[in-house]
Amino acid sequence: MFDFTALAARLTSLGLDHWNEELGPLLRARLSGETHGDWRRWNQVVEDLPGLRGDTEKLRERLMGLHPWRKGPWRLDDVEIDTEWRSDWKWARIRDAIAPLDGRNVLDVGSGNGYYALQMRDAGAATVIGVDPTLLFAMQFLAINVFRQDPSVFILPCRLEETPPARKVFDTTFSMGVLYHQRSPIDHLDRLQATLRAGGQLVLETLYVPGQASYACTPGDRYARMRNVWLLPTLAELTTWLRRTGYSDIEIVDTTVTTTDEQRSTEWMTFESLAEALDPDDPTRTVEGWPAPHRVVVTATAA
Repeated sequence: MFDFTALAARLTSLGLDHWNEELGPLLRARLSGETHGDWRRWNQVVEDLPGLRGDTEKLRERLMGLHPWRKGPWRLDDVEIDTEWRSDWKWARIRDAIAPLDGRNVLDVGSGNGYYALQMRDAGAATVIGVDPTLLFAMQFLAINVFRQDPSVFILPCRLEETPPARKVFDTTFSMGVLYHQRSPIDHLDRLQATLRAGGQLVLETLYVPGQASYACTPGDRYARMRNVWLLPTLAELTTWLRRTGYSDIEIVDTTVTTTDEQRSTEWMTFESLAEALDPDDPTRTVEGWPAPHRVVVTATAA
């Protein structure tokens, strides 16, 4: 179901022919069941969807086969998918604070199942290339695109570090919920800048810790039950990181404490969620004693 021919043509139009040559074999392996035992089951769901349109119950049942659904919500025909995250709330908070996307080519790092990528397209982006290492999310996007039929959005099941250099191709690069998973946030910020043309915009969302001073904390084991959280900066420290890696026009456009209304378990994501990561006696703290998740969205201009 993945259209490699369309992807190749779009990458060529962006000046990324070398992605076709260097990244193509990896993507074909991951999107052909060679690297994940559930791929065939997920792919069967995607292949079945066109023939189920108009049958809400069967459609809903098949889409449930792509559980867990984390980013959304989605309405696919008459099926309402109530995802773990109310991603529409976050988009509403930032959409008017970012540079207009009309005609821009966008890289979406940590794209998940493409929720924000499709919002970007609706806002006028010419092309959105998403990268996310979770194969299920790429399969969910293929399912969603059965209904959307958008030829200009691609979700690639890989990490940014696995992509060849983009040579300052993109007008806007998003990195949503990725920085705190990096052992070296400075390296990540450098990689993001390398993807942006001079004057292009970075839109970065990450966790931070409250505080006026410039410092970063490293959880000893877990943060909010997540093992792969490495550095949590204050806003002042995050600004320093961006400045030291060559960004200018740094602007904090949103700060929000994540609530259990915005991130929660649903029938479409039945695993434990934010509520189980918070101290039951003090929901302003995580179960490990850290401040509950504070998230910031920052925009900055690439050199």
